[in-house]
Amino acid sequence: MTGLGGRAQVGIVSDVVLQRHRLQEAVARFGLEVCFSGDPERLQDYPDFPEAGLWLVTLEDEADHPALFDFLLENTEAPILFGLDQAPGTGSPEYFRWERRLLDKLEQQLGELSQLDSRASIEELETQIPQSPVPSQLPQWLTSAARGTVAEEIWVLCASLGGPEAVKTFLDNLPPGLPAGFIYAQHIDGNFAEVLTRVLGRHAHYKLRHAEENYRIKNGDVVLMPVEREWKFDSTGVLTEQNSPWPGPYGPSIDQVLLNTADHYGAHCHAILFSGMGNDGAIAAPLLKAYGSRIWVQESASCGNSSMPDSVAATGCASFSGTPEELARELVKTIENSCLLKGRQKRRSAGGQKQ
Repeated sequence: MTGLGGRAQVGIVSDVVLQRHRLQEAVARFGLEVCFSGDPERLQDYPDFPEAGLWLVTLEDEADHPALFDFLLENTEAPILFGLDQAPGTGSPEYFRWERRLLDKLEQQLGELSQLDSRASIEELETQIPQSPVPSQLPQWLTSAARGTVAEEIWVLCASLGGPEAVKTFLDNLPPGLPAGFIYAQHIDGNFAEVLTRVLGRHAHYKLRHAEENYRIKNGDVVLMPVEREWKFDSTGVLTEQNSPWPGPYGPSIDQVLLNTADHYGAHCHAILFSGMGNDGAIAAPLLKAYGSRIWVQESASCGNSSMPDSVAATGCASFSGTPEELARELVKTIENSCLLKGRQKRRSAGGQKQ
């Protein structure tokens, strides 16, 4: 069965309150509706049997509820998933891996659950005029990066459903010449990549370019990660295409993009998680934080779907949250402060050498 929004409805049966709560949260994160959540006794006493399209059943001890299985078989023809793993503590890498395993099981029964932006919704962005004036120059204390110079600092822009609008607004609010390069990991239909490249470049100082073999990311680049195959950096820092698809159900795998980038850039790789479904980025976030990377998230109210940034925020790794406009301003301020700090350190070093 499907709900009013066309989403599949799921019934949850568990004699563990915390397990019911975590299953309900995870199912909602995947865009599904919960039509029933309760213990076996409540289900068996329910006045009208819920018309779920799928049942999730997890019991502390199945021997305590011997009649439940027969009761379900008598009342529904929907698939029943028994014996789901108990959910670990929320916010931990183990929890997000548990969620991914649950997603795999749900998709085996219900088909692909990912909701992606349509071509029409992306093209509509082309007609939108930025609400705030596009910054035309860098702050006073920031020197413009020379065109074509290799980027030392890389910011990975991660997004799924609702992401194109958020990332476009972010880029629209950046001044030209920032000493930083960007990688853009967006869950999208591969056929829409050209449209996305054209639309996001409109009004912005930063234009999207597709990943290229043996290319080294330059300051001002926004390199779009392809959907079909995984890309990595070799020891010299150039992009290289792998002969295998991205791991996981969706490409590009946001976790894998983050890990591959951090493997080469270390503490000079940073991440911003924009609007999107699911929990992508939550597994990689603690590893990036251990490198010393900055991890920021789009604040919930401004997202088309906040599941992805909320999941990363739940890890405790995010150091800043804001609207796309606020994220852009914070990036400029952060780069300016970093450049000022480097300048002071150089002057101190030069003064020490003279003595």
